Amino acid sequence: MPVNGLGCSNEAMMRIVVTGSEGQVVRALKERSGEIIALGRPELDLAAEGDFTPLFRPLAPDVIVNAAAYTAVDKAESEPDLAFAVNQRGAGQVAKAAASLGVPVIQLSTDYVFAGGLDRPLREDDPTGPKGVYAASKLAGERAVAAAAPNHVILRTAWVYAPYGANFLRTMLRLAKGRDEISVVADQLGTPTSALDIAEAVLLVAKALAADPGKSGIYHFAASGGPVSWADFAEEIFRQSAARGGPTAKVLRIATRDYPTPAQRPSWSLLDCTKFRQSFQWTPPDWRDGVATVIGRLAEKGEWA
Repeated sequence: MPVNGLGCSNEAMMRIVVTGSEGQVVRALKERSGEIIALGRPELDLAAEGDFTPLFRPLAPDVIVNAAAYTAVDKAESEPDLAFAVNQRGAGQVAKAAASLGVPVIQLSTDYVFAGGLDRPLREDDPTGPKGVYAASKLAGERAVAAAAPNHVILRTAWVYAPYGANFLRTMLRLAKGRDEISVVADQLGTPTSALDIAEAVLLVAKALAADPGKSGIYHFAASGGPVSWADFAEEIFRQSAARGGPTAKVLRIATRDYPTPAQRPSWSLLDCTKFRQSFQWTPPDWRDGVATVIGRLAEKGEWA
């Protein structure tokens, strides 16, 4: 019987080991498949040096998903060694362990590897141009994974949110509890993507990659319906929240220059998902549908922050 919305019947027979234990995508994966084995700290510390194979071997994985990462974008500017230790060396060591066990690895990556500046959706083979330590460390991690494990998929996504964890959607709802107006950047464009949908994509890729190593490579996965700005995203969050009796606020649209941060964000993060759709026969849902699902879950539990 199907275990997720993709209607795939054999994920329950696959042992998928995922790094991390409390991340948004990890939690979404555990919701969707009973065969997810989450391996996080202190058992697995991606910042640690050494061979990770002995940690993975007893778990007998069919696929390894590296979902853990150093994601403190601004803090990375003052902690470059730690960011690269986790996102480059750690990712490479996970991939090396997967290769030694003869199983595929899926590496989650980010739109931050691009510099922006284009006016069309970003393809997998477009030139990268990371700005900042976090972005550079994630790109270095992609390259480390590709070098260590021939049977790999690097899955780039963007603007991730979920009913849990620290993310833009939950931050907006929390702020709206105490404010009538919230200033939000309106000149950075991308597509909000639910971790629930990313989990579906990961399960689909895991099944396909285990059966056909020819699927290896880089893929983009993000919700459809973009591009939108962070301000657009906030307005949709408040519209749907208000419809369910949740917190709402007026969005004041501002420029990036009005909200300076230690790390520079990409101005254009719209990902072209054509390759993913063609290879895995699944079209990512509209971003508004993802927001509706997450808002609906929060409303059911009365959890608005």
